[in-house]
Amino acid sequence: MRRTALLASATLLTALLPLTAAGSASGADEPAPVPVDRFEGEVPFANQPADGIFTWGGDTDDPPALQLTDRADAPEGAKVLSGTYEISGYGGFTHDFAADQPAHDWSAHKGVRFWWDGQDNGKKIAFEIKDGGANGEASELWTTSFTDDFTGWKQIEIPFADFTYRTDYQPVGGIDHVLGLTQMWGYALTLPVGVKGQFAMDDLELYGKADQSLRASVTTDSVVYPVREGGTAQVKVSVATIGSAPIDEPVTVAYEAGGGTAASGSDYVPVKGTITFPAGTASGTSRTVQVATRKDKAAESAETVPLKLTVTGAKAPAETPEVVIDAHGLPYLDSRLPVRKRVADLLSRMSLEEKAGQMTQAERAGLTSQGDIATYALGSLLSGGGSTPTPNTPEAWAKMIDSFQLRAQATRFQIPLIYGVDAVHGHNNLAGATIMPHNIGIGATRDPQLAEKTGAVTASEVRATGIPWDFAPCLCVTRDERWGRSYESFGEDPALVESMETVIQGLQGRADGRDLDRGDKVLATAKHFVGDGGTEYGSSTTGSYTIDQGVTKVTRQQLEAVHLAPYRTAVDRGIGTVMPSYSSLDVLGDGLGPVKMHARADMINGVLKGRMGFDGFVISDWNAIDQLPGDYASHVGTAVNAGVDMMMVPYTYKDFSTTLIDEVKAGRVSGKRIDDAVARILTQKFKLGLFEHPYADTSGADEIGSTAHRAVARRAAAESQVLLKNANGVLPLKKSQKVYVAGSNADDLGNQTGGWTITWQGASGDHTQGTTVLQAMRRAGGDVTYSKDASAPLNGYDVGVVVVGETPYAEGVGDVGNGHSLQLSAADRAAVDKVCGAMKCAVLIVSGRPQLIGDRLGEIDALVASWLPGTEGDGVADVLYGKRPFTGQLPVTWPKSETQLPINVGDASYDPQFPYGWGLTTLTGVPEGNVVTLKALALAATVAERAGSAQAGRDIVTRARLLVQQKVGSALTASVAAPFADADHLLLTGKYAAAVAKLTEAYRAAG
Repeated sequence: MRRTALLASATLLTALLPLTAAGSASGADEPAPVPVDRFEGEVPFANQPADGIFTWGGDTDDPPALQLTDRADAPEGAKVLSGTYEISGYGGFTHDFAADQPAHDWSAHKGVRFWWDGQDNGKKIAFEIKDGGANGEASELWTTSFTDDFTGWKQIEIPFADFTYRTDYQPVGGIDHVLGLTQMWGYALTLPVGVKGQFAMDDLELYGKADQSLRASVTTDSVVYPVREGGTAQVKVSVATIGSAPIDEPVTVAYEAGGGTAASGSDYVPVKGTITFPAGTASGTSRTVQVATRKDKAAESAETVPLKLTVTGAKAPAETPEVVIDAHGLPYLDSRLPVRKRVADLLSRMSLEEKAGQMTQAERAGLTSQGDIATYALGSLLSGGGSTPTPNTPEAWAKMIDSFQLRAQATRFQIPLIYGVDAVHGHNNLAGATIMPHNIGIGATRDPQLAEKTGAVTASEVRATGIPWDFAPCLCVTRDERWGRSYESFGEDPALVESMETVIQGLQGRADGRDLDRGDKVLATAKHFVGDGGTEYGSSTTGSYTIDQGVTKVTRQQLEAVHLAPYRTAVDRGIGTVMPSYSSLDVLGDGLGPVKMHARADMINGVLKGRMGFDGFVISDWNAIDQLPGDYASHVGTAVNAGVDMMMVPYTYKDFSTTLIDEVKAGRVSGKRIDDAVARILTQKFKLGLFEHPYADTSGADEIGSTAHRAVARRAAAESQVLLKNANGVLPLKKSQKVYVAGSNADDLGNQTGGWTITWQGASGDHTQGTTVLQAMRRAGGDVTYSKDASAPLNGYDVGVVVVGETPYAEGVGDVGNGHSLQLSAADRAAVDKVCGAMKCAVLIVSGRPQLIGDRLGEIDALVASWLPGTEGDGVADVLYGKRPFTGQLPVTWPKSETQLPINVGDASYDPQFPYGWGLTTLTGVPEGNVVTLKALALAATVAERAGSAQAGRDIVTRARLLVQQKVGSALTASVAAPFADADHLLLTGKYAAAVAKLTEAYRAAG
């Protein structure tokens, strides 16, 4: 799920003339225009704190190229500001006023205007102004836009009343949410994306006189006022001004209730009147209008009472406030009834339009207006990666989601929304949340109980912000490390993935769903059904992706054994929702060829819902139906008929809903299919307790990012560390040693947490709260010196620790061949060479997948696969300094070269750098022995297997594995690696005796 967060922004240029200077007046009451930017060279191209123009963008190619150009047709003066651009992410330019000067006062004027040389490209250009705060980069952003739908010079006038508070990004999280205009720091323009273009602008100035009818506004404290039948709604009506000055002319508000579905007189007491705010009234003054409802004995759906407001002297509210008399007395509202009866009753009352709404999910930032929640009877909203409220706090999340739920109360049956979010390793969209290791690291722990605990922490933090639904866990079986999503997998072995599915109970609670209404549980999602981890390299047709969203080619037996197996387990564990994959499935021999999973009725209806008995609902991936063949109607009909129950259509929710209705009316989608989908969705909403408690239960919010929660993440980080090599016992470190630390990932929390952290792609640097590996080593009491690039002197140290690896990415953006590789960067290689060439060294690889290290393995004394450990670097330090032993095992095969890929346990040809399941330990008392010892362990394993003693069986196989690893040392050969990897698979499938037999084979092969 994608979302771009604009990083820079707010204002462009200001003239050398003081903004309060008077010009020749055009009228007695109309002030002369005041120049802000003439673009004659009076303002330089410069950054803060200087007064100047600068560009910005999402990557190195996105910032536009700017220049001051002589133009004979310049609307004012001789020069204009011109530029060219070709933006793939986001980009634009800003003028920040000098930060060491007072801010500018724009409050006397009506708005801002400038000349724009139109290209008639039909694109919107966002225009922002920067209000309040310390300077232009720490101000509050207010935004509007204009459309380039003309040719040649045109003067664009934008009244200040048109600007709205920007909700997707604020540099300092917002200040007071009031456009004061008395402390202005500049402006910015965001240029169009996806087109190669040019622009020119000139003569930006303030114009007109502040007009109270534009400067003052009337608001209500809510738009929807639910009230129980017989109760009285309290509607607070307020007057406010831009700049917060008192109103200088009277404002009147005439109000009258009526025009809704409730009957005047019988359902509510008629109300009509006028409120007057006299001249001089302070901004923010409020009056209350009461709307009393009447009680009768009939069971009814919700009824509405609009309160029409007619405003004189100020802007009226954008929406008419509406009193809603709650639905009451109907069977579906009775929590004592079985869920199936409640579902049947509600379903029987719903219209086709209401059913279609329940099957529609929109991105919260994609709503044209919040009123669409009721207009289209939407069933669900989501936050894609990085789609966060401002400020990004637990309180703001809960407040935002409650505001959406309030809108749903204005519908006939008051069906609550189900809000979803990608919390794939903790509540990763929320700043300050506890961020777990990514799934690849959890798989390395081989600890199902710990996996469950990480799920429980995630569920607790997600639900405490008002979100009842998590698009996790990913049950993909990663088969090729070139895949940009490989870190979302628990591993390459379906048996390992199945063992980690305890996380489902951590998220949801008991398999029968009885815990879903708790304030610390969420509905979970098994994704991506089915085979997304098996796509063939080079098969993707999505943009520049090389493997993600490609084609999985398998035999029927491979499909069942590898990719479907984890979903059988998930269904048995009571998973509430399933998400199909973007990828295509090509089952060899079935004659269908590659078919997109969202169109595979045989798999969704036939296997998942039919054979496996899945009774939850199926949610599509982000805009996934757009990848199906045919026109849009065909996309909708094909996916729904294939068994997709709810469609994630972030920005096209209106089109989807109306198209689905048309498809049903045309007979191409049956009413029975619609009823099945809606029943499944409603069932989960009832189980979650949303009808009784639609709003956020924030009682657990104090635990978000708590010491107890971070302790779970710290343990997970420690157990996820895989010790691949440890010559001469370099690890664990001693606190008495002088340690030289280097490398790009030693002190970078963003690199440590990876993708899907705060934003979709993640980012390097500090963007949330946590502890880096370097900070943790210092906190552990280590004598540490740090030099990122190893440029500091290298003499006088006992040991070096070089922390290297990847920078964040997500999905196909991270595919190898799409700007990424499995090679360490040149800087990382140099750091390894310098440190390991000068002293004993341990290299930690912080990454979402194996990195090719074989050419340097000889100079490295200790090698650790750190994966993406999350926010708790203390867990890494715990094993480095011996507070905890290394116990992690490889969840995937570590290749020698990219030409070996794909390489997986069980392959006929298997000669990796390190085999699946490999993991040295720093435990004391590592078992010793020989073939005789292994024979004794094999007998014990047989007894444990026959007795059904899983714990004893695992302990026996672990002893045998450690014994074999000690014998093998660094002498890993293909004849050792293959049976060693097979043994770990057999262990996970409960075949303990066979596992020991394979380990014995590996032992003998080691010579």
